[in-house]
Amino acid sequence: MVCLGDVIRGETAHFEYVAGQAARGVQDVSIETGVPALFGILTTETMSQALDRAGGKHGNKGWDAAMAAMQMTSVLDQIQKKE
Repeated sequence: MVCLGDVIRGETAHFEYVAGQAARGVQDVSIETGVPALFGILTTETMSQALDRAGGKHGNKGWDAAMAAMQMTSVLDQIQKKE
């Protein structure tokens, strides 16, 4: 499972709470279901930073998370075949 999104700091004080709970939620889903969940949620200061990381000048972090999920699936399959 790949969890994608972005939490932009903006002008409110609850950025840390929202970002922290997003991380906790992804962790909880993985623990409760036994399905690996990759954290592809950006935490940025501005919309410009978010766009730069979501296919702009700093790459595509969503793509990176999806590729990591496929690699993890392959590794888990290999481990299960050896057991």
